Amino acid sequence: MLAIQVPVVAWGYYLQHRAGSGASVLPQDLNVAPLYVSVLVLEWGLLALVRRGVNARGIKVWELAGVHRIKAKDVLRDVAIGISFLVVAEWAARILNSLMGPYAAKSIQSILPRSTPEVVLWIAISVSAGICEEIVYRGYFQKQFAAYTNSVAAAVVLQGVVFGVAHAYQGLHQVIIIAMLGMLYGCLAAWRKNLRANMIAHAASDIWSGWLIKVLR
Repeated sequence: MLAIQVPVVAWGYYLQHRAGSGASVLPQDLNVAPLYVSVLVLEWGLLALVRRGVNARGIKVWELAGVHRIKAKDVLRDVAIGISFLVVAEWAARILNSLMGPYAAKSIQSILPRSTPEVVLWIAISVSAGICEEIVYRGYFQKQFAAYTNSVAAAVVLQGVVFGVAHAYQGLHQVIIIAMLGMLYGCLAAWRKNLRANMIAHAASDIWSGWLIKVLR
């Protein structure tokens, strides 16, 4: 799983540091639909790999996420916790951003959706990220790191670092912020002992940070 992260990080580093590519990671007129589809395949491919690994240990991936046998009251509680956490995480991101100063990396505006079909795909990616990335990073990686280090705190930090570095295409500034947010998500998972609120907050955050905030601007 860590080895799979290497080409993802390398690709992101390349986009940020290639010469003569302008101020954006990708051309402004790029058709992003194929990119979105490839991201969806990657997200669910990583989840499938995790599923195969945990199934070999006699564990169901939905048990790992804690989304099996839930009741209506659990859903309402998870939504409330997820939304509350999202507010805290958004403010934490704002504070970190102000403390770190100007954002000098190349813009990712060119990969945000512009048309209705792209918006639909973006929402699909956001929901997929909420499910897949939470299971991969806060479910699989966090539990594995906890087993290797015998420390939940170390596991929270390590999975956050891996999560942040996986977003290298956004530049070092954002990698640091995303790593810190990943650690916050890790704390939430450790506290709740499931990923339901994490999934809700993560999906909502990605939807908000993409097409909606672009429209509001």
